[in-house]
Amino acid sequence: MAYLAEIPYGAYWSTPFARWQGAFANLNSIELAAHVAKAELARRGIPGETFDHGVLGISVPQKHSFYGLPWLAGLAGMGHIGGPTLMQACATGVRVLLAGAQEIASGLSQATLTLTCDRTSNGPHLYYPNPRGPGGTGAHEDWVMDNFGCDPLGRHAMLRTAENVAAKHGIGTAEQHEVVLRREAQYREALADERAFHKRFMSLPFEVPDPAYRKAAASLAGDEGINFSTVEGLARLKPVIEGGTVTYGGQTHPADGNAAIVLARPERAKELSRDPGIRIRLHGFGEARAALAYMPEATIPAAQRALEQAGKTIGRMDAVKTHNPFAVNDVLFARATGADLGRMNNYGCSLVWGHPQAPMGTRAVIELIEELALRGGGFGLFTGCAAGDTAMAVVLEVGDA
Repeated sequence: MAYLAEIPYGAYWSTPFARWQGAFANLNSIELAAHVAKAELARRGIPGETFDHGVLGISVPQKHSFYGLPWLAGLAGMGHIGGPTLMQACATGVRVLLAGAQEIASGLSQATLTLTCDRTSNGPHLYYPNPRGPGGTGAHEDWVMDNFGCDPLGRHAMLRTAENVAAKHGIGTAEQHEVVLRREAQYREALADERAFHKRFMSLPFEVPDPAYRKAAASLAGDEGINFSTVEGLARLKPVIEGGTVTYGGQTHPADGNAAIVLARPERAKELSRDPGIRIRLHGFGEARAALAYMPEATIPAAQRALEQAGKTIGRMDAVKTHNPFAVNDVLFARATGADLGRMNNYGCSLVWGHPQAPMGTRAVIELIEELALRGGGFGLFTGCAAGDTAMAVVLEVGDA
């Protein structure tokens, strides 16, 4: 099927992703996202009055995030629009895209700004009052670290889900490290010609504002804190869990950043496009949930459902992107679907550029669009897992108008 909402070519952006405790560590992620959105819309000549709706995706609370999308829109000069604030961990990007598409399909919106942001750095430390607790004491949690380390249903860390899948499917450390080296090589292609690929959707160098948004505090040439591996260096790493297979080199790192995609009805999308001759259509979405503590498996049925809705097969996809918090994810997905392991995730992926949760999927979809545009068009699939052993996927097409 084809959704009514389309993505105007070039009407999307991403900041560089900064490794946690880096350049974005002291900036409220909603304030930063609004600051970036205002600048990027102006750069594209898209006035705020274009939009009649917005959707915000965020998974790590920030001060005042109770006010969500309306607050962000007001900061970005779009105080006339409202909309929901959504959270589905690392599937938030696709969830937000679907919510925006549904708003347009329902006739409630002509043009929607879907925006995702997160800051894993300096995450909130929460206290939950409990007058019936011993001495009236309550419970507390570190939003980021405690939830990375413990799924409340199974009391296991997210890393354990990767190890469970590795053991079930016989995926060893060496195979995972081969994927890491391949993904880093693909990311290097995005850095060629002074980061030409990234500059298709990212304003570089990126001027990092100070917390008061009065001046630039730093300048980023691109993604911050990227580490490149060697065969010898990976071989020296021990599995994080004794008796396991996943090393620190075989998994991603927490990060900060934001990304956004404009959605509009076809006639408006053509007007807002950087190149009206390019048409970007959404053809299918999918959601799935794997068995408890087998999170990486969820990407497969999610992708299959998106492909079924689109009426396509994996073999018909000209480009495939995955969220791969663990290299295990890609090995399993390729085995299960027949996708080419070496051709997935051209130009980069979350395994390399990091894991800021909500904007991770949004950036992956943007990179998928640009890869297809460089190919001259075609169909693409993005799929990614999320906390709670869930996943979401989307199939889109870049073609001639």
